[in-house]
Amino acid sequence: MKAAAVTKIGNLKDPDEAKRGKIELVDFPEQPVGDEDVKIKVAFCAICGSDPHVAEGIFDKKIPIGLGHEVSGVVVELGKKATKKGLKVGDRVAANFLRFCGTCYYCQNGQQQFCTETEEYDRPGMAEYVVWHESQVYKLPDNVSLKEGCLLEPTAIVTRMLDRAAPKIGSRVLICGGGPIGQLALQAVRMYGATSLTMIEPIAERRKLAQAFGAEYVIDPTTQDVVEEALRITKGLGYDVVIDASGAPAAVGNLPKITAKGGTLMYAAMYPKDFEMPLNLYQYCYFNELTITGFYVAPYAFPRALQLLPRLNLKPFTEKVFPLAQVKEAYETHLTGKYPKILVECNSGLE
Repeated sequence: MKAAAVTKIGNLKDPDEAKRGKIELVDFPEQPVGDEDVKIKVAFCAICGSDPHVAEGIFDKKIPIGLGHEVSGVVVELGKKATKKGLKVGDRVAANFLRFCGTCYYCQNGQQQFCTETEEYDRPGMAEYVVWHESQVYKLPDNVSLKEGCLLEPTAIVTRMLDRAAPKIGSRVLICGGGPIGQLALQAVRMYGATSLTMIEPIAERRKLAQAFGAEYVIDPTTQDVVEEALRITKGLGYDVVIDASGAPAAVGNLPKITAKGGTLMYAAMYPKDFEMPLNLYQYCYFNELTITGFYVAPYAFPRALQLLPRLNLKPFTEKVFPLAQVKEAYETHLTGKYPKILVECNSGLE
C-alpha cells in the first residue's frame, strides 16, 4: 500500500538540499489483521506540527519512517474478537495512534503515557489503510464529518493539556502559539470561563483566527514587547495559567516572567531534543511558587475528546486538503505556516 514516510533524515527547511530531510510516498507492507484488530480505510490524515521533528530524527528510527497519526476513516475489516466496542464494518471512526498494553507497571499505575510496550509510528496513518487494536479506535458521532474526525487526536491533546493546567473559572489565561493546538486550546479554555484570554502569535492571520475564536487580546512578538504587553493586560499581575503551544525555543524564555505568582506554566509542545532553557529557581519556583510542567501524549482523554469534538469550530482546520499522491507538496505547504492545518486525503469518496 502507499504511505507517507520520511526517506531522508534532516531539517525539512535546511537551505542545503544535500542536508535537507525528505518526505515521500513509498510502498509500505499492509499490516495483518489480528483477532482484536480493526482495519481502517483511511479517509483523512492531518499533518501534525511534530512531523518535522520526526524528519529531523528525534525518535532515532531507521528510514523509511512512516508518518501520520491524526486519522479518520471507515472500518473495512474486524478481527474475530474485536467485539468489545460494538464496531461494525462501515463505521466512521477516528483513533489514538498509541496502543497501551494495560499490563506493564505504568499502565497498572495509572500512567499509560509511559507504557513500556507502546509502539509509536510503526503503523503509519497517512496511508491507504491502517490496522490498529480495537482499544485505539473510536466511532465518530453522526454530526462529525470525516474531515473533522481526523482532529480527534489533537483534541485529545488539548483535553489532556487542560487536565494538567487545571484552570479555574475566571482564571487569567495566555496561550503562546497560534497553531492548531493553540487555537483548539483557546476554544476549549474559553469554555472554562477564562478571562483576559490572550494569544501570542507572530502570524497575522493566526492572530485574527484567535480573535474569531474568542481571544480578548493578541500579542505580536515581532512588533510588541511580550512581557510589557502581558503585564499591561493583567495590570501587573501576570496570568494564572500560561500555556506554550508553539514549541519554539525563541518563544518560551519570557513565559515565567508573565506567569502570576502561584500560577501554572505549562510547556505543552514538542521541543528540539537538545534544547535547554535557563530558569531562575529562586525567583520562579521558590519566591513566586510557580507550578512548571509539561505533558506527553494523551492517555485517558479520548472518550472526553470525542464528546468535545462537536462543540469546537473545526472548519478553519479542514479547508486545505491534498491528495495522498501530493504528500510532498502537502508538507511543503505545511512548513509555510500559511494555513492553520493541512489534511491529506488518503482515499477519495469516503463519507
